[in-house]
Amino acid sequence: MDLQQLVAYRRELHEHPELSFHEYDTTKRLTAWLKEAGIRIVDFGLKTGVVAEVSGTKKGPLIALRADIDALPIVEQSGVAFTSKNDGVMHACGHDFHATSMLGAAKLLQARADELHGTVRIIFQPAEEVAQGADYVVKQGVLDGVSAIFGMHNKPELPVGTIGVKSGALMASVDRFELDVVGIGGHAGIPNDTIDPIVIASQIVASFQSIVSRNLSPFSNTVVSVTKFQAGNTWNVIPEKAELEGTVRSFQEADRELTGKRMRALAEGIAASYGATADFRWFPYLPVVDNAPAFEAVAREAAEAIGYTAVEAIPNPAGEDFAFYQQTIPGFFVWMGVDGPHGWHHPAFTLSEDALSVAANYFAELAVRVLAQWPAA
Repeated sequence: MDLQQLVAYRRELHEHPELSFHEYDTTKRLTAWLKEAGIRIVDFGLKTGVVAEVSGTKKGPLIALRADIDALPIVEQSGVAFTSKNDGVMHACGHDFHATSMLGAAKLLQARADELHGTVRIIFQPAEEVAQGADYVVKQGVLDGVSAIFGMHNKPELPVGTIGVKSGALMASVDRFELDVVGIGGHAGIPNDTIDPIVIASQIVASFQSIVSRNLSPFSNTVVSVTKFQAGNTWNVIPEKAELEGTVRSFQEADRELTGKRMRALAEGIAASYGATADFRWFPYLPVVDNAPAFEAVAREAAEAIGYTAVEAIPNPAGEDFAFYQQTIPGFFVWMGVDGPHGWHHPAFTLSEDALSVAANYFAELAVRVLAQWPAA
């Protein structure tokens, strides 16, 4: 794959980042580049995002490759010459890299059509950053007829040419909670005439931490974080209400469900014991990215067959809406080494563009091998 061309694509996308569900120019660019390469566009009526297909000369199943295309509301501080031209918007998570890599993979697959035992659908998905894009394209029918799906996220900690592979849970479920503790306000010097929601909410926060240590298995991976605690507005008044908010991350679906139930029970029980009330609200956000074991071997083989290094992927407690695809069909998600100096969502995020050809070659090879081995894969 022509690295210079991939770099040019990626830099053009990087200069023109767009927020979730507003990727209109990004969609136009990707569509134009796909058409220039003679790659078939499949119309699913998407407002943003584009879907393309490459069919082989041999009959076989339909599989999919996925890239996300949206950016973040971040002021860029990377210092690169091709910095964002859209004020306050930046590709700080590397979705420009993902889109360009899958565009490269599509072009490689077009050139290798005689090796394909089936069809590869390439999904350039909007709105991953708000965890709505995957669900949206699924509802538009983009997975209809698709037997399996494959994707990646860049990994700044891994060197270029290294691909992280692992079956099972790779990225955590993400849920949000809110809690209002309502007591009786009054004079700070006469607390016996009040029901102090700050004291009660503090007890609840401390008790939430016991869920991981006392209700879940020592082999579980769950985090409960209270990230907002607001109450009162002056020094000599006990307020009526305390407001809490936070997130729960887990790699086990059963633990995810149990944690929410225990949080509600603790909040309501502790509040009641003080004579207060607790209004606990749970907002499911993202399921676990759970890789199908059937594809681990071929994911490793694809890397090693073309001279790259496959390593055991280390799970990450961030979330990814690729998980929604995996609730519909089997899927496999890998880490792609990009040797970056900063982590995701950092205003100075950047990466090694040499990784573009690695990712493009890898996903073309992976698609060829999955189709050739189907259904053994």
